[in-house]
Amino acid sequence: MARPRKFDEERAVDAAMEAFWTAGYEATSTQDLCEATGLGRSSIYNTFKSKHDLFERALARYMEYKSAELTELMESDLPVRQKIRTQFQRVIDEEFGRGPEGSEGREGVAGTEGAASGRGCLVVNTAVEVAARDHGIAGDLTRDYRLRLAVIRAAIESGQRDGDIARDKDPTALAHFVIATIAGLKVSARVTRQRSVLEMTADAALAAL
Repeated sequence: MARPRKFDEERAVDAAMEAFWTAGYEATSTQDLCEATGLGRSSIYNTFKSKHDLFERALARYMEYKSAELTELMESDLPVRQKIRTQFQRVIDEEFGRGPEGSEGREGVAGTEGAASGRGCLVVNTAVEVAARDHGIAGDLTRDYRLRLAVIRAAIESGQRDGDIARDKDPTALAHFVIATIAGLKVSARVTRQRSVLEMTADAALAAL
């Protein structure tokens, strides 16, 4: 009979996700993962085989959570333009904390003008750091992108039927534009240090729809 594991594997993946999200794949050492998860090296390698395997699990967990969050919003009863602006606002609040009007940021992230969290998005960070030389990770990111594209496109098509978005616009092109804007906001937050700049960018992108 197999010996039962003495730790919660899912919690270990969550802890590793936080470590990779904070420092990136290359900069996160095995020792960092041991400290983050509370596991010894032997437990990590016996369970996850390698740092790369654990990273794939952590990235999958992150994408699963973010995709579920996006899907819930895009399938809600809000008008589509409000859905998209809400998603833009989520990105801004994740980077800067609670907004000036009291909007909710991601739990555990606090900040104000000039105080971005600096972690950005694990998907965007991975696309920049890892995807070009890791075909497996690139494939994971592509599948995640297609899922998000389909969810946003469906919301836009619904908005076109409702008259919230012009019917002569290509819903696929608009969905790509929304995803690009989200990624751009996440990257810009790491360098601009100004919430107001991201707010203006989000409003301009929404007007383009």
